[in-house]
Amino acid sequence: MARPKQSPRHAAQYVELPPRGPVEALVYWRNAARSGAALGAGLVLLIALACCSVVSVFAYCSLLALSAAVAFRIYKNVLQAVQKTNEGHPFKWLLERDVSVSAERAQALAASATAHLNAALHELRRLFLVEDLVDSLKFGVLLWCLTYLGACFNGITLVILGWIALFTLPKAYEMNKAQVDANLELARAKINEITAKVRAAVPLGRKTESDKEK
Repeated sequence: MARPKQSPRHAAQYVELPPRGPVEALVYWRNAARSGAALGAGLVLLIALACCSVVSVFAYCSLLALSAAVAFRIYKNVLQAVQKTNEGHPFKWLLERDVSVSAERAQALAASATAHLNAALHELRRLFLVEDLVDSLKFGVLLWCLTYLGACFNGITLVILGWIALFTLPKAYEMNKAQVDANLELARAKINEITAKVRAAVPLGRKTESDKEK
């Protein structure tokens, strides 16, 4: 899919995102078993975090994984002794797998994180220092809505709702793409019309053509 063209102001801040293959396959339910397992495991983990501390959840999950690994290792050892076979360590393929992070991969992740952080800082500076009055007002409306959202839900509840939405909204959009796109286009046109009227009535915060060229 071709990338949309970026405006000159944001062109320097644009970062090429990695391919979304595995993640896209999960959220679009290409394999129902894998997507259901990912959704269920994530919900169990998030609900556990809502009920217990992070340390407790980490300790219990680690104990569960360790107990399963020890039980499986003992089972395979007993089975090999009974059958008089020598298949070796049951987790040999995992023990021989390279799990180290290369220097190139670490540098790429650090560069990507830095680029996203710098882009966020520049955008926040632009909004809070009212470089464009209309954009700052829209940002203020968003913050005002977030105060009501925060009064109704805590952080972990929002994360749970976001996790559920991640596995439901993309698939729902894919199945109803034509209708959703038509409604979004109408809403976008209305918002652009209102924004244009506000900019014409309140010229504060707009840059002139000579300012943009500097």
